[in-house]
Amino acid sequence: MTESAQTVSQDDTFHRGELIAQQHVGVREKMAGIGPRVIRDYMPDQHRDFFEQLRFLLVGSRDDTGQPWASMLVGEVGFVSSPTERQLQVRAHAHPSDPLNENLHDGAALGLLGIEPHTRRRNRANGIVERVSDAGFLINITESFGNCPKYIQARRPALISLDSTVSVREEIGTVLTPAMAALISRADTFFIATAADENARHVGGRHGTDVSHRGGKPGFVRVDGDHTLTVPDFVGNFFFNTIGNLVTYPRAGLLFVDFSNGDLLYVAVTGKVIWDGPEVESFTGAQRLMQFSVSQARHVRSALPLRWSDAEPSPYLEPLGSWK
Repeated sequence: MTESAQTVSQDDTFHRGELIAQQHVGVREKMAGIGPRVIRDYMPDQHRDFFEQLRFLLVGSRDDTGQPWASMLVGEVGFVSSPTERQLQVRAHAHPSDPLNENLHDGAALGLLGIEPHTRRRNRANGIVERVSDAGFLINITESFGNCPKYIQARRPALISLDSTVSVREEIGTVLTPAMAALISRADTFFIATAADENARHVGGRHGTDVSHRGGKPGFVRVDGDHTLTVPDFVGNFFFNTIGNLVTYPRAGLLFVDFSNGDLLYVAVTGKVIWDGPEVESFTGAQRLMQFSVSQARHVRSALPLRWSDAEPSPYLEPLGSWK
């Protein structure tokens, strides 16, 4: 394999929003050297093996209005396989109420996050769907990189059922109900799908959809009324995939999971980045804030055929604060 095939070229590594964020915190020059070495257009064998041992997979997609959504697919070990270093085959179906059902089609740009909470390992792979079939979908990987274990609460999943016909209750609205707000207020984890504005990229640069993990102490997502959420952003890898996307394309999709009963809460939002100020300073450890305005919320009860063990908090959370 040639060097050019092993990594994404430096000019293509980060789009304009990510570069703006890196410039804002003074790491743009540093990341210009790091990014091309660790962001690849193929999956190393370690990542391929990792995806194949997962019981669930996070997927970021966009609907026909451009709204990003975060989803979770579940299966027996082996439901994700890697035919080649540039492909993943996913044999699973989303829950009937999941937005992914409408967004999955040949040519769709998806963001994938593989995460193993009990080991705190996670890897990302973004790409373009080559083919959708009755069994699932095949995706061609255009971007692959690892993420650090920071802020992941250790939990071990157990599969209870894969029967997608089980009747569930669903509630949809344009604001958060008390039950939705309660789920968010006690969450120590959520997933966020964002998208790059295609006009914000370098010529030939990458674009598409990302999905990532956010973790904190229970209550780190502040609920203000029935339609505003505020979240601290802690020190990370300085790629600024999520923050950079929000800078140029503020729509995002949040996914909250109730790990005890399998409830899923999908939240469509418009976000903004609060870079500094008293509100940032009030949360110990916050480098900046993400603030979201809710446009739609979809609460699906007992939708997930997984239950998790009690959480072991991430050691990285210990010095961090909480909302005052």
